[in-house]
Amino acid sequence: MRLIHCFAALLAAVFATSVHADLYGFVDADGQVHLANRKIDERYQLYQKSVSVGAADATAALSDATTPGLGATLSLDAPRPVSPAVEGLKPAPAPVYNAKLAAQYTRLINQTAREFKLDANLLHSIVTVESGYNPQALSPKGAVGLMQVIPATGERFGVTELSDPKQNLRAGARYLRFLLGLFNNDLPLAVAAYNAGEGAVQKYRNTIPPYDETRDYVAKVLASYEKRTGVSYQRQSPLQPANRRVRAVIMPAIAMPAGTDGSAL
Repeated sequence: MRLIHCFAALLAAVFATSVHADLYGFVDADGQVHLANRKIDERYQLYQKSVSVGAADATAALSDATTPGLGATLSLDAPRPVSPAVEGLKPAPAPVYNAKLAAQYTRLINQTAREFKLDANLLHSIVTVESGYNPQALSPKGAVGLMQVIPATGERFGVTELSDPKQNLRAGARYLRFLLGLFNNDLPLAVAAYNAGEGAVQKYRNTIPPYDETRDYVAKVLASYEKRTGVSYQRQSPLQPANRRVRAVIMPAIAMPAGTDGSAL
């Protein structure tokens, strides 16, 4: 975020000379933030329109656009590989699964991930560890289906037909979305809470609880996620900030014909 704010100050100085300070942007797959004062292509979304010409106001516009909660693209709502929670976590190999069985539910899992603004790779990783893509999986504790949702959790999030793969995924995804919000998008903590409950994570002051089952579960999910994405949570030092790059594109102002309101094209 510091890097983003540095560019915000730079852009504010440029925007101060413009009649309008519309702000468009997106975050690409490599985590690079792209900002522009016009919609360059379909990837750019409008996040702030017609801000005052003052530098302070322009800075505020950029700050708002990078505040979590304004959208899963520019706001960097996607989980970030910086978490002190994994310190001391014993690595585990990525679990194997039946590829043919997984293929039957890939589209449904991807659709559910999009619906709840989740990383599909994360959802796949949890399904892999929870059930191995077996929709009929049933745990000794009564957890059901692809995401091993217990009935009480299903009811909590408005789902009772947990034997239905679609409903099961929706219940699990809703819970996961809730946990990511609760733990400030800290993926390892959200995964730990999915296994042990948010109360257990909070009890241990927002760290992975010292339960062998939970710690092994988190390690397996992270290993599966790394295998799918190349993003490692366990190899990165918790003190090393994630590299964030910001690419700013400032387009020259377009002269507006007389009699128009001067709004951005």
